[in-house]
Amino acid sequence: MHPDPDSVWSAAQAAAASSDFAELQAAHGGLLWVAFDPQQARCGLFFWRGGEVRELTPPDFSVRSRVYEYGGGACCATEQGAAFVNEADQQIYLLPCEGGPGRESPEAPSQLTARADCRYGDLSFVPAWQALLAVEESHEAAGVIHRLVRIGLDGCRRLLVEGADFYAGAVASADGHQLAWIEWDRPYLPWVATRLCLREGEETVRVLAGADNDQSLQQPRFAADGRLWVLSDRHGWWQPVRATDDCAASAGALGLGGPASRYDHAPAPWQLGGCTYQPLDSDGMLLSRFEQGFGVLLERAVDHASPCERRLAADFSRFRALGADAGHYYCIAGAPDRLPAILAIARDSGAVRILVGGEQPLGNEYLPRPQPFSCAVDEGERSHGFFYAPAGQVENPPLLVFLHGGPTSACYPVFDPRIAFWTLRGFAVLDLNYRGSSGYGRAYRLRLAGEWGHIELEDIQAAVAHLAASGLIDPARVFVRGASAGGYTALCALAFTQTFRGGASLYGVSDPLSLRRVTHKFEADYLDWLIGDPLRDAQRYQARTPLLHADGIAAPVIFFQGGLDAVVLPAQTEQMVAALRARNVPVEYHLYPHERHGFRRAQNLAHALEQEWCFYRRLLTTPV
Repeated sequence: MHPDPDSVWSAAQAAAASSDFAELQAAHGGLLWVAFDPQQARCGLFFWRGGEVRELTPPDFSVRSRVYEYGGGACCATEQGAAFVNEADQQIYLLPCEGGPGRESPEAPSQLTARADCRYGDLSFVPAWQALLAVEESHEAAGVIHRLVRIGLDGCRRLLVEGADFYAGAVASADGHQLAWIEWDRPYLPWVATRLCLREGEETVRVLAGADNDQSLQQPRFAADGRLWVLSDRHGWWQPVRATDDCAASAGALGLGGPASRYDHAPAPWQLGGCTYQPLDSDGMLLSRFEQGFGVLLERAVDHASPCERRLAADFSRFRALGADAGHYYCIAGAPDRLPAILAIARDSGAVRILVGGEQPLGNEYLPRPQPFSCAVDEGERSHGFFYAPAGQVENPPLLVFLHGGPTSACYPVFDPRIAFWTLRGFAVLDLNYRGSSGYGRAYRLRLAGEWGHIELEDIQAAVAHLAASGLIDPARVFVRGASAGGYTALCALAFTQTFRGGASLYGVSDPLSLRRVTHKFEADYLDWLIGDPLRDAQRYQARTPLLHADGIAAPVIFFQGGLDAVVLPAQTEQMVAALRARNVPVEYHLYPHERHGFRRAQNLAHALEQEWCFYRRLLTTPV
């Protein structure tokens, strides 16, 4: 007899397992990282050395940047300790790393910035300057202005670069003489068109690549020999290339495989501070890439006639925040069978050691296993994702389609506590990387331009039909769920197709034009790219607005909304709920007053998951 799912994996256990790591750095003879704790709904700064771990941040501090709203680069190591951005006031603070484990309480941080109208992120430390590099976001009467600034460890601020709409990835050479960065201007998004810029001393800035808006560049890095590298997708895939004055012409021809290397070496840069490759002191590089959606970590030689690759940590399938010291490589890694882990990988033998995390919360018989999924869609193209069969022997199971946010983001083949919750309750799950997702090349990613609210629906319907024809699901019991942009697609799927028995929208967009009027600077032109100009393409907006097509929704819907959400305002969700209730469509609405755009509190995560399960269970036991 199959055990009670709640005794194996409850909603509360799934919520508690949503902890994660970020911002990993090798420093002070150890490692520095940020850890998110859903029980406290905060991010702490931790230091590991000699097998001992301690938290540096006092309990009334949380490490999180809100630059561009999505943040990133919220901490870095300095020679005097760790600098970090405090979530509450968005200012930079400094904490010592020294003192050893076992301290009764963390030291009080010293404040480096005190500009109440500013936020900071993308921190890095320049030893030659004894100062920080940071993106500064200033909220002024004239609007939101972004700049690159230098912040001394004494708090002294100096403006370095301004004039572009956005900045990212600023990095200085070892001698401090050269400064490289990524910048871009509206209406472009950073995964569409950016520029790589270089300043030497106080001389005029040179644009090394991207002046023609023909590529997306990210993560510039100075190697030990002073050469500058960057990820460029000019030849269709984000690949490391050597940056020169002729970088625009030579991108893809220098470095690691050229145009024939059909792999993305990074996801779309929604957040600052990403590190998915790193030049090494020797003639090589540590890098990660996506192969059919699976992450691979490699050590690779550079500038050899026949470059040699060595695969590392083969049991893991996603790699973030790469780092290295003389003896080890480090990273945050995910795998299908365990929670996120911080790994130390011996450079000589490749031996893998889990330093923190990596717990295996379920036995093999209960684990959801990602099966690569691909099916043909319109005009000979294919969409991709991962299929998870239900636990145990379940014939013709119901299907739950997961739609990621972004929408230019992606899902990954790693342990997802929510997917385990559903497969243990007899559901098959399809985690779909519809056309427009990152990780499958530039053309696949840009396929969403002007097609949002249309092309993903083709992918969903093709995927459901493919799974039904393969005998893997019951096509009469299919549900769809999504958060944010994924919630929009879920509502479109319910309004414009007859495929689904029910669905869930978690802070999903129901009125794109309303979103466009209130959204922040980073995404101010995103909807124009995704759908079109609101005046020229007004009919397209009308045709793809779920709120205007509530009369097309017959399937029951459950909604979840944060009361403090400044992206999808509660009023937008409540209008959609009211429109459906006016037509007597079965609807549930759950408002969490203290949540923002993306739930973080464990009790709310658990409650939402449990209520969604109860909602679907009632539908499965109700005759159609």
